[in-house]
Amino acid sequence: MGTWKSRGLRGSLLEEELNQTISLYREKNLALIQKIPTPITPIELDKSHKQITLAYFDRKSTVDYVGVVQGIPVCFDAKECHKDSLPLQNLHAHQMDFMQDFMKQGGISFIILSFTQRNEIYYVPLRELLRFTKRMEEGGKKSFRYDELECSHRIYRKKDLLVHFLEALNEDILLLNEMSKTEYYG
Repeated sequence: MGTWKSRGLRGSLLEEELNQTISLYREKNLALIQKIPTPITPIELDKSHKQITLAYFDRKSTVDYVGVVQGIPVCFDAKECHKDSLPLQNLHAHQMDFMQDFMKQGGISFIILSFTQRNEIYYVPLRELLRFTKRMEEGGKKSFRYDELECSHRIYRKKDLLVHFLEALNEDILLLNEMSKTEYYG
């Protein structure tokens, strides 16, 4: 596998807020979701021996989170972008394959995308990611822009729920129930 060199804690704020939200979802019996650790082998530590600065990926990971929401299996990845576009190379092929396979088993797959400069977070369903990926494969753009998000749902904070994505997930499930799977996924 490849090597990993720390570039700070990229994505750590979004993931920390997600982890807090997921913990509250569990306490309220709304969802049971787990953070999936990325399998790495440490090679180099900082001077205090508390931080990994160089490591090898043991194998490709799948997505950041997997779980169940009121009986519905979900899997998703957390992504942050500091500009108004997300390079599709940030959505790794093995992750997209996993999300598609998960969907084929009756689950819901999506990403939670934070536009940090705008201080906005969105639920982006797999069908939208597949549309952007198909466009790229046909020779189009290798990224997608903030203003291209059509099917996405903005996620708002609600009291102590910092990334309250269940409302957006519910809207997506309602849409899926109205359409056939072929229509929904294009």
